[in-house]
Amino acid sequence: MAATTIDQRTTFNTEANGLTAITARLKAAIARNRVYRQTQRELSLLTDRDLADLGISRSAITQIARDAARAA
Repeated sequence: MAATTIDQRTTFNTEANGLTAITARLKAAIARNRVYRQTQRELSLLTDRDLADLGISRSAITQIARDAARAA
């Protein structure tokens, strides 16, 4: 009778739930947050006239920044 052993270190550390995947998700979240903050900052610095030329209302800046972060 042959005994089979499973090394839990290799089964846990897969791409789906291992440390590599956690690190990748964290880096992606940080990058999305950076895009969000930069977009919001840059649009907030524009004058109302500049925003109107772009067809953006000041109240839409947050949503535009969220959309940009999701696309990143």
